[in-house]
Amino acid sequence: MTSKLSPSRRGLLIGAAQLAATFGLSRPAAAAETLPKMVVTRDPSCGCCGNWVKHVRAAGFPVEVVEVADVAPLKLKLGVPDALASCHTVEVGGYVVEGHVPAEAIKRLLAERSKVTGLAVAGMPVGSPGMEVPGQAPDAYDVVVFSASRQNVFARYRGLKQI
Repeated sequence: MTSKLSPSRRGLLIGAAQLAATFGLSRPAAAAETLPKMVVTRDPSCGCCGNWVKHVRAAGFPVEVVEVADVAPLKLKLGVPDALASCHTVEVGGYVVEGHVPAEAIKRLLAERSKVTGLAVAGMPVGSPGMEVPGQAPDAYDVVVFSASRQNVFARYRGLKQI
């Protein structure tokens, strides 16, 4: 004698609820993707800073923009070396980010929680986030990790691609 299994509507609903709970509770990646707010201090006349802000917002960072006529005093206060200075300075998650650093590199720094001051891309390399020029190949550039006592290459990029 063969019996057919025919799930009841109640059984299907309970199974679906258990499945949803299992997948809903096993999503640490979504919780880990909650990114800290960035405070971007910039000169109001700089257009590329606005493009960089669009880049990090698209990557999921909440951003507050503060416009000041002179960003240099903040750079000095936060310990940004003169050789690494760029057009905007960012405070995020206890770190300083100077210039056109890709969002991917910032996320890596935040995940690693290194004991450093922050990251910088010196100057304004063509092709770095916010510095894209249509029809022009992006430059290769270094993302430098820095503290009061050292500076090292954290990552190397060409455009938004790590190389």
